[in-house]
Amino acid sequence: MTGLRLPDFIIAGAPRCGTTWLCALVDRHPAMEMAKPLVPEPKFFLRDDLFSQGLAYYAETWFAGIPTDRIAGEKSANYLESPIVARRIRDTLPGVRLIFTLRNPIDRAFSNYLWSRQNGLEAASFAEALDLEQARERYIPDHLRYARPHALVSRGLYADLLRPYFDLFPPEDILVLRYEDILAAPTDLAGRLHRFLGVAHRPADAENLPRLNAGAYADKETIDPALRVRLAVRYAEPNQHLARLLGPGFKIWD
Repeated sequence: MTGLRLPDFIIAGAPRCGTTWLCALVDRHPAMEMAKPLVPEPKFFLRDDLFSQGLAYYAETWFAGIPTDRIAGEKSANYLESPIVARRIRDTLPGVRLIFTLRNPIDRAFSNYLWSRQNGLEAASFAEALDLEQARERYIPDHLRYARPHALVSRGLYADLLRPYFDLFPPEDILVLRYEDILAAPTDLAGRLHRFLGVAHRPADAENLPRLNAGAYADKETIDPALRVRLAVRYAEPNQHLARLLGPGFKIWD
């Protein structure tokens, strides 16, 4: 398999957490380039039908056009959700670097709900959708198996999702970023990404990038305070697990 053009890093993360913004940041840097197309995402390591075609297919389909003097990246958000993917990546790309983006799981769940409703995949209220999640997740239609429009709480159990990667990869090859830092300090976050990937820091690359999670519902709705309290209780222990996994350098949400 020597000579194949393969990714130097992979971006993944919970949906609605800024992975698309990170791709735009990467593509502004002259030393880096993301695999195209960004939509639909490659999902090579997630889909059995694609993975079975081998690394040569992966390289030729998504990376053949990236110059060899640039660092190449792939983004498939759903990679975070599968321990099988973690093993496949480790077995085939042992030296790859991994970047994950996370978001306050309460806000992420609500954003996921609003996205599902906007796209005609949700008619229930947010409270009803929370109550129905487990039953709906047991019977996901095949055409929605990756979108998982009703996976609200489960996608915020970040420590459980990240653990397979930390079990298989050295911690220095994993960078976990926060959506909130993209909003609050994008140039600082860009610096962390650039240092992690070993390229020159270009803080201006983080300025005036497309708005995060833009949509018709943006800034128009908020979570009912009682539901926020309910979810805060649900996530208290999982967030403690995440704090232990990532250490004091990662700020856990209040």
